[in-house]
Amino acid sequence: MSDKIFIFDTTLRDGEQVPGCQLSTPEKIEIAKELELLGVDVIEAGFPVSSPGDFQSVMEISKVITNPTICALTRAVENDIKVAAEALRYAKHPRIHTGIGASDYHIKHKFNSTRDNVIERGVRAVKYAKKLVEDVEFFCEDAGRADNEFLARMVEAVIAAGATVVNIPDTTGYCLPLDYGNKIKYLFENVSNIHKAVISCHCHNDLGMATANTMAGIQNGARQVEVTINGIGERAGNTSLEEIAMILQTHKEIPYHSNVDSKRIYMLSLLVSKMMRMPVQPNKAVVGRNAFAHSSGIHQDGVIKHRDSYEIMDPSDIGIPQNSIILTARSGRAALNFHLKRLGYSLNKEELKEVYERFLVMADKTKDVKDDDLIMLMDGEVKASPIKVEYVQVLCGDPIQAVATVDLKIDGEIIRRSADGNGPVNAAFRAIDKLVGEKLEVIEYLVQSMNGSRDTGKVHLRIQKDGIVYQGFGVDTDIVVASVKAYVDAINKFPIAVLKQMVRPSEASAAVVANS
Repeated sequence: MSDKIFIFDTTLRDGEQVPGCQLSTPEKIEIAKELELLGVDVIEAGFPVSSPGDFQSVMEISKVITNPTICALTRAVENDIKVAAEALRYAKHPRIHTGIGASDYHIKHKFNSTRDNVIERGVRAVKYAKKLVEDVEFFCEDAGRADNEFLARMVEAVIAAGATVVNIPDTTGYCLPLDYGNKIKYLFENVSNIHKAVISCHCHNDLGMATANTMAGIQNGARQVEVTINGIGERAGNTSLEEIAMILQTHKEIPYHSNVDSKRIYMLSLLVSKMMRMPVQPNKAVVGRNAFAHSSGIHQDGVIKHRDSYEIMDPSDIGIPQNSIILTARSGRAALNFHLKRLGYSLNKEELKEVYERFLVMADKTKDVKDDDLIMLMDGEVKASPIKVEYVQVLCGDPIQAVATVDLKIDGEIIRRSADGNGPVNAAFRAIDKLVGEKLEVIEYLVQSMNGSRDTGKVHLRIQKDGIVYQGFGVDTDIVVASVKAYVDAINKFPIAVLKQMVRPSEASAAVVANS
């Protein structure tokens, strides 16, 4: 049996089931590309039959990803499988992931069926999927609570039907590690054809045991793990990719390995957190901001004398700097550029000059500038965006009606517009609407503090145009400015043809939406 553990990432499918964490297709593509660089073996890109957006995302990801297998989820329904195959038609290595409930809870109450009937349905689904793609994974939903003897019958039947991977999910996060490990062991001892397929673990974290259960599965023969970045996912989440990867890397006595490039973990964790508007808890294993922080004097002394006294991992192994990043207003451009390069940003002299000016403003207000601050500072600012925020001013207060003035640089030309509104943010958005020549619909607006600071805020919003939703992000020490940046960031994501039609600097008129 191979000692390689295949990493199946389901951030874009199970992870996206978290309320409020939905992604646009371009955002999914960006994360998928980073997952490929990370070294995952399989990317579960979506559930194509569930919506046109999911179908589109699976198809577009299939076009741009080269090495990992692209997987699409289905129910054990012929039309689901057919639609999944269509979405995967551009994939270099396609996989259909189909399945059905294995526990009596599902068989009796979800399907109102019998054990024999669900096995028949599962076998039919595998055989049909096998006609469309070579690589077929079958999930035995709620296997964690399934009778082991029946589960073995199901696994043997779907492998005989052509399944190349069989997923044994602890769907409700119910299992204890010993029980889950013994379940995998039982399958290897009682399924005659089990070595013709890879056995996979998909564990949920409802009782905080997802990672422990997954490791128990590995130690008893499973060779694929289904994980998400930051452990996000349905309810309490899934097994964390970063935890499994670092357990395998840290415990040298365990004879298993993955292809994960651990030095890319930290930046991908931040990217997923930002795009999904899902903050990472400070004490999160491996990637939480406190994971390598030491406040106790005894711990500090021990780490200074010898890092291994209190750290079992080298933070640099996952892309976290050895020490906390403390940049202040007294830091020069060289220091700023050094830390930006470490975080993966490459700037020319003009870009660095522009970023440094904004950095000084941030540093004056926030005092200490850390990694998260730098990433927020850099978000979208050095990209070749057609519209840039140059100036924002607001006048508001009771009983004064809010008035905002906004300058945008559009195709090199700076245009100014003013508007009133029922608050400073609304007034600023109306001023931007005048600049772009169209009143846009804000369907979601979220404000958060950054790193718990009262001085700096981050804004996530979604705007809708022509039935399509675009997400924007902005950060600033002034929440109105952060809102303007987020609004413009979303507009910059419009298709180029749409932007050109909307934005004509030489023809911009203050009267376009003056009466909106």
